[in-house]
Amino acid sequence: ELSSQKKFDEIKKANQAAAKKLVEDQFSSSSEDDDEDAEVKQGKILAKTFTIYTSQTDGDASELERTRQYMNDAFQSGAMTCLICIASVKRNQAVWSCCGCFCIFHLVCIQKWAKDSLFLVSSPLTDDDFGKKDYPWPCPKCRFEYKRSETPNRYYCYCGKVENPTLDPWLVPHSCGQICEREFKPSCGHKCLLLCHPGPCPPCPKMVTITCHCKKAKPVPRRCSAKEWSCRQPCGRTLLCGQHTCENSCHAGDCQPCPRVSKQRCICGRQTAERLCASPQWQCDQVCGKPLPCGNHTCEQVCHAGPCGDCPRSGKRSCPCEKSKFTLPCTEDVPTCGDSCDKVLECGIHKCSQRCHRGPCEICRQEVEKQCRCGKHTKRMPCHKPYLCETKCTKIRDCQKHQCRRKCCPGNCPPCDQVCGRTLGCRNHKCPSGCHRGSCNPCPETVDVKCNCGKTVIKVPCGRERTIKPPKCKQPCSRPPTCHHPTQEKHYCHFGRCPPCRQSCQKTLTCGHLCPVSCHDEALVKQTGSHQSAGPWEQPSEPAFIQTALPCPPCEVPIPVECLGQHEVSPLPCHAANPYSCKRFCGRLLDCQNHTCMKECHYVTKLNSSADGKKAGPECSQCEEECTKSRPPGCPHRCVLPCHPGDCPSCLQMLKIKCHCKLSVLYIECLKLTSADLKEKELLISCKNQCPKELPCGHRCKEICHSGSCPLNCSQKVKLRCLCKRLKKEVQCSKIQEGQVSLECDELCKEMKRKASEIKEAEAKAAIEEEKRRQQAELEAFENRLKGRRKNKRRKDEVEVEQSSWQKYKNFIMLPVFGVAVVMVAW
Repeated sequence: ELSSQKKFDEIKKANQAAAKKLVEDQFSSSSEDDDEDAEVKQGKILAKTFTIYTSQTDGDASELERTRQYMNDAFQSGAMTCLICIASVKRNQAVWSCCGCFCIFHLVCIQKWAKDSLFLVSSPLTDDDFGKKDYPWPCPKCRFEYKRSETPNRYYCYCGKVENPTLDPWLVPHSCGQICEREFKPSCGHKCLLLCHPGPCPPCPKMVTITCHCKKAKPVPRRCSAKEWSCRQPCGRTLLCGQHTCENSCHAGDCQPCPRVSKQRCICGRQTAERLCASPQWQCDQVCGKPLPCGNHTCEQVCHAGPCGDCPRSGKRSCPCEKSKFTLPCTEDVPTCGDSCDKVLECGIHKCSQRCHRGPCEICRQEVEKQCRCGKHTKRMPCHKPYLCETKCTKIRDCQKHQCRRKCCPGNCPPCDQVCGRTLGCRNHKCPSGCHRGSCNPCPETVDVKCNCGKTVIKVPCGRERTIKPPKCKQPCSRPPTCHHPTQEKHYCHFGRCPPCRQSCQKTLTCGHLCPVSCHDEALVKQTGSHQSAGPWEQPSEPAFIQTALPCPPCEVPIPVECLGQHEVSPLPCHAANPYSCKRFCGRLLDCQNHTCMKECHYVTKLNSSADGKKAGPECSQCEEECTKSRPPGCPHRCVLPCHPGDCPSCLQMLKIKCHCKLSVLYIECLKLTSADLKEKELLISCKNQCPKELPCGHRCKEICHSGSCPLNCSQKVKLRCLCKRLKKEVQCSKIQEGQVSLECDELCKEMKRKASEIKEAEAKAAIEEEKRRQQAELEAFENRLKGRRKNKRRKDEVEVEQSSWQKYKNFIMLPVFGVAVVMVAW
């Protein structure tokens, strides 16, 4: 039982998995919604998605066009294309949506893209701190940057509430069906009211009470998405120049710079010039020249504001090598200290060996053994000269294709500066980027895909035009008809051959009627070729269909046609409207006037115009039957003539028939018997003898041989007795049967009955006494058997009781009397 239950569970799981896969396959591709039913279904889903938003805006959906376009792309075949793998995004695939451009990618593709982007940016060949810095990765389309931690690793719906949303054919693909509730951008404090959807959220439809930009007008209720409004009055705010006010109408943000021109002094106040009020502060070209506090020098700064400051030569000053400090008046220069300079030269290794001096140190001229930049060669040479060998670097650059080839390369090979030049996935353009690793970026170009007439155009990524379906065009097809009709049925623009014409043919047939079937000028006919296969390995070729014009079918217009025998009129197709046999019997009356023609419906020649239409003709059969006319009642003989018209002749044969009493056989002419009336038949069939039947009373009927039942009035004399059979009387039998005569017992009969009853009682008593004596004798015998038998038992004297005369002869007297009484009672 356990094994069978386990097997049942496994089969159940397998069936559920197969059903789930069937549903996913059925709704896996967006290319399955191309028919009219899918468009109706798509409209219902969009209306359901926008219901809450339109209820807030009183049905105004003008702000939803951008979001509607994204949702339409989600439904249309091939509109949702992953720009990384250039493949359609199906409904049952995990996806990721960019929050910048809202473009949809396969989750696996975007994960690989982010990984490759991070590798290219943070490659150890170009950066020494690889792995220490969190480099961003860009969106393949809009280049919006994401952090490494923002790399998607799970499949969420558009609003991010549900992980791995279930596939529902009545929802937008990859949607959870819940309210979006994402915050609007820019943030206004409200959340999106649409159901989970692709693309950007529409403007906020909430109503808020807000004043204008300049805060002068009263607050009014407005849509949150359009809450910024202008009262159209002058702004009036003071501009940066501090002299004028803003004359523009109420506006958002800072006021524009003052457009007026005025005379303005420079910062130092020496010069005046006409300048824009927007830039009131300006500097002239003159040096300040004001005397410093030391009284020996003047300010050398160009036009400036504020005090000039102290003299830069006052206070303690250092010698050129900065080893000694001197306190001197500002009119004297600082002398050299005479010590060695000891400043580190440009090489960063040696120090200046000159005495303290003014001006820069000279170059390092010491000879050292220097190693080239790549570290492969060494050479003694002045320290200030760089040593670069002629060895070219053989390392592969970051593109993993080309060598560095730079002389004396230290190992940090620069990125490859060659153009990639590989053919992109579109197969139309080449990659214009620098040579790089991994796959190239998608082709940024777009291509127009047009319908056949060219009036409907959609833009698709370059390379996708070979696999995407052309757009549906609502323009009527303008091709001329290819059949005999002057115009073709209206249908939309399409590629390939026009659909077969379904108009009625309406060609005139030979019979004069019009052909009612559909147009058959371009019918597809299966071509039956006589191609012989070369061997068993050759695959059977599919049957070819050729387009050819078929002839019009036979005319099917119903025409009333009478059958050959004129039995019925049936509507027959025009092409078969000829006299026909209805398969019935002919039914025409033959010459015998008794039978009809039994041939199948056939043509009959009319002898003359006045002849009856139901009379047999020469084509009908001849009657060969015997006469089957009914005979007179009672005549069992057949007519001796063949089938004939008129009455049959009289029957002269003799009939052998029994009389009424069934005892005698009579021979009578059939004609006499059939023509006689009831009385005559009664006499003819009677044998003239006495009836042998018995009456119910037991006596014989006295009538002569007759039909029917015998009369019940029996006239026979019978004896009638009383109940005791002592009295008797002769009366007529019919009277006894009717109960008219009866014989009662007299007093003597009654006395005899009484005595008989007394005798019975005495006999009964005697029988009882005899039974008692018998039982007593049996009891005594039983008791004797119980006491046992004694051999020497003394016999008891038996006293013989003498019986009376009545006891001796009562049986001889009572038996005859009892018998006589029984007979009388029975009588």
